[in-house]
Amino acid sequence: MGKYTIGVDYGSLSGRAVLVEVESGKELATAVKEYTHGVMDVFLPDGQTKLENDWALQHPNDYLEVLQITIPQVLKESGVSAVDVIGVAIDFTACTVLPIKDDGTPLCMMDQFSNHPHSYVKLWKHHAAQDEANRLNEIAEERGEDFLKRYGGKISSEWMIPKVWQILNEAPEIYEAADQIVEATDWVTSQLTGEIRRSSCTAGYKAIWHKQDGYPSKEFFKALDPRLENVVEEKLTNEIFSIGLKAGEITEKAAELTGLNPGTAVGIANVDAHVSVPAVGITEPGKLLMIMGTSTCHVLLGEEEKIVPGMCGVVEDGVIPGYMGYEAGQSCVGDHFEWFIDNCVPASYYQEAEESNMNIHELLTEKASRLQVGESGLLALDWWNGNRSTLVDADLTGVLIGATLLTKPEEIYRALIEATAYGTRMIIEAFRNNGVPVNELYACGGIAEKNSLMMQIYSDVINMEIKISESSQTPALGSAMFGAVAAGKDRGGYDSITDAAKVMGRVKDDTYMPINDNAKVYEQLYAEYEKLYDYFGRGENNVMKTLKNIKKNMLLVNGWR
Repeated sequence: MGKYTIGVDYGSLSGRAVLVEVESGKELATAVKEYTHGVMDVFLPDGQTKLENDWALQHPNDYLEVLQITIPQVLKESGVSAVDVIGVAIDFTACTVLPIKDDGTPLCMMDQFSNHPHSYVKLWKHHAAQDEANRLNEIAEERGEDFLKRYGGKISSEWMIPKVWQILNEAPEIYEAADQIVEATDWVTSQLTGEIRRSSCTAGYKAIWHKQDGYPSKEFFKALDPRLENVVEEKLTNEIFSIGLKAGEITEKAAELTGLNPGTAVGIANVDAHVSVPAVGITEPGKLLMIMGTSTCHVLLGEEEKIVPGMCGVVEDGVIPGYMGYEAGQSCVGDHFEWFIDNCVPASYYQEAEESNMNIHELLTEKASRLQVGESGLLALDWWNGNRSTLVDADLTGVLIGATLLTKPEEIYRALIEATAYGTRMIIEAFRNNGVPVNELYACGGIAEKNSLMMQIYSDVINMEIKISESSQTPALGSAMFGAVAAGKDRGGYDSITDAAKVMGRVKDDTYMPINDNAKVYEQLYAEYEKLYDYFGRGENNVMKTLKNIKKNMLLVNGWR
């Protein structure tokens, strides 16, 4: 009998499992479970406790339901026996964190804290810790902290320390009650193995941990807030485990939950973007992968630690052991288009889509594809959810310029697609300008798989060939590969992720090539995008932040939340 491995990918709205044949990388079954509670950004589950602006929470029980439903489903669908499953591993959106007790119980699942917002999971796009992030960056700059350079000059409000500090500032009782504050990816893995094993990937990219230097000093944390002086020892830990290692084995309790056999190997958890790199066969520098979804993450390997302004981070062994792993990102991509169809598309377009047996995205894409480059006269900035790279500023907002009374929805839709492509080009040029080569371009995710117009626009704007992942569940495949590595060669797996990638990672034969005439026009449009980028994003005109402050003040004056 063959050997198999399972990867579970936790996204923003759902979790999915894929069962993979180890010796070929063939995906035999996939199952998806939508989160019961979804993203909570208005109310807690009680329906009464209202959340403030920029909050984004989740319920940890949703994550357990994913394991309970999807793993038995892929076993049943494939006909594979749990006896022949040698490993499992998971990946997650990050930074997604929750406070827990030492026995692993999330505070939100305790009666006394069930109606307290700070007891729940803070999703990656929880931006309400921006004040803490701003203050952290100011203090780090004043102190000349070296770690700041490794994260593009700014720590994001999305990351671990600002979120922890927000809990301390706004809910000290939750901070005090929490024995640990952990990444969701590490917590779910602990539900399989019985022990917390913090991943080097999440610690390095999201919690300011460095393989050589560890966390920032106690003096730094004390400078932030005297109550944070011992935050590492009290709420985090100095014990960090490298990706590619075994986190433990399936416990009896986890076996009952998942249908897997006790003793099945479990890999150290990963981040959804980073785990996708070996799944497309990337194991060497110079090849950048775009993981495209509600947001886009850009991951790239390098041989040396270089300082790239605006990058999300550079972590030794953070993606593939033996290399520096660079990360950058755009926080508004799929969310961008979803906002548009929810708020700006007339009913007549929905009727036309229904009559044409299309969904609204397909109709707008088809109409946008008929437009010539530059025909709409529109240009947009892709900051509807802030800018992650290269400006690292969640307070930036969207711009659409050039609209007239004749502007059509499909023209705006295309301009928004182009804006995200310009943002990616900005990131690529930042890497190149700071000594990190980008010689090849890859893409994965639902957008890359389904939207050929968007991928062609990206190829034209960036003027590079784009290779597309063969798997429709790239992060889950990557996690399955790490599950095979956790099992090891002696149990039918692999001794390294590089070995696994040679067999299990793959891309499609067809690629996107830049169209020369389109690329020439996009060169002109990109030059204008750069001007807007600098004007609104680098302090020359802070109108976006002024408007946001006015809005915030008016909401407070009127007692709205």
